Amino acid sequence: MADTQFVLASASAARRRLLIEAGIQPFVCPSNFDEDAVVIRDPQELVKVLASGKAEAVAPQFSNALVLGCDSVLAINGITYGKPESEAEAIDRWRQMRGGSGELHTGYALIAPGREPLVRSRMTRVFFAHVSDAEIEAYIATGEPMHCAGAFATDGKGSMFVEKIEGCHTNVVGLSIPLLRQMMAELGYRAIDFWGRT
Repeated sequence: MADTQFVLASASAARRRLLIEAGIQPFVCPSNFDEDAVVIRDPQELVKVLASGKAEAVAPQFSNALVLGCDSVLAINGITYGKPESEAEAIDRWRQMRGGSGELHTGYALIAPGREPLVRSRMTRVFFAHVSDAEIEAYIATGEPMHCAGAFATDGKGSMFVEKIEGCHTNVVGLSIPLLRQMMAELGYRAIDFWGRT
C-alpha cells in the first residue's frame, strides 16, 4: 500500500484543492463519462451513479491506485439541478433559491486494487440569503456560478449569499473530507499515509 497512488477522477479545481489542503496530492485524471446519459430522479441515487461512472471509467488506467470519483447536485423542492447551462438559467435559479434552502448531494465512489468499489453519498442543507436582483446579476456576471452544481460556491464569492449550512461544509465545496477518510479506512487505507507524497 505504500506505493499506492491517489487518483482524482475529476477536473474540479475545488476538489483538488480540498485534497491538497488535507495533505493528499492527487494525480488528476478527468473521466470522459457521459453524465447526460444518466437520468435518475432521486438526487441521492443520481450522484452515486455519476460518481461510480467517473471512477470506473478511470480506474482501468492504473494498476495500483485509489481512484476517487465524485459528483454533486442541488435539490430544491424535489427538482434536481447540476451546473447551469446559461447565465439566464443561473439567474432564474437564484431567484428561486434566494430566501430559501436546498439540499446539496455529493456522491463518492472509491476504487481500490482488488476490492469492490465503495460508493457513498452525503447531503448538506444550504440556506440562501434573500439577495436582490442586482446582487444576483452581479454574481452571475463573475462567471463563478457557471462551474458549480446549484450555481453557487461557498468557497468563493457565493459565500456572501449563503446564510448557513447544516452538515459537512466541505461536502458543499465538492468533497467531504471526513467521509473520504472513513471510506479509505473501510478499504484498509490510512489517509495519513498519503501525506507528503508527490
